[in-house]
Amino acid sequence: MKDIKIGSIISFGGYNWRILDIKDNKVLIITEYIIEMRPYHDFYRAITWADCSLRKYLNGEFYDKFSKIEQSKIIKVINKNPDNHWYGTKGGKDTKDSIFILNLEEVICRYFGDSSSKLLNPGKKQRYWFERKDENNSKRSAKFEGDKWNSWWWIRTPGRVSVKAVYIHGDGNIGIQGNNILKGNIADGKCVGGVRPALWLKWKTK
Repeated sequence: MKDIKIGSIISFGGYNWRILDIKDNKVLIITEYIIEMRPYHDFYRAITWADCSLRKYLNGEFYDKFSKIEQSKIIKVINKNPDNHWYGTKGGKDTKDSIFILNLEEVICRYFGDSSSKLLNPGKKQRYWFERKDENNSKRSAKFEGDKWNSWWWIRTPGRVSVKAVYIHGDGNIGIQGNNILKGNIADGKCVGGVRPALWLKWKTK
């Protein structure tokens, strides 16, 4: 295997992935681009990551697109699902996932620079947006594959209430109050957001 480092781009399963973390002989990867647009859940009701349709899709139909050899390299992990840091909305039970989307803490504090001080100490007037001038915003922005402009994408943390999920805006800022999991304020009555799957992959680093 070629030498790799955090930030390297690798090809796997027909997608380009960015390496976010390396531990022993495994790597955490996320798709370099938003690869599709989907709702967080198929019904407009209170939900957490554990029971949402997006999780079911990623660990079912999407996972099944990989070959048997590729599936053998994907590591199933236990994911913690913390509550929303500003609103206290319950994140739900731990989940065992082969493929997942990142949570709020991972996006803000670990894999796209460390903006933890702003997460833990919100300004008095901050209610809906994280920080428009955060220096790490550009690291979180992403394009829908093939598009010219950036799009917004889901993360698995609940929003202000449990019918919303936190998302990353096109400019990389965090909509910490969340977007509606299904019904949005757009013409077709649905709220579909970008999906950037993440997974842990077996990888010989030496």
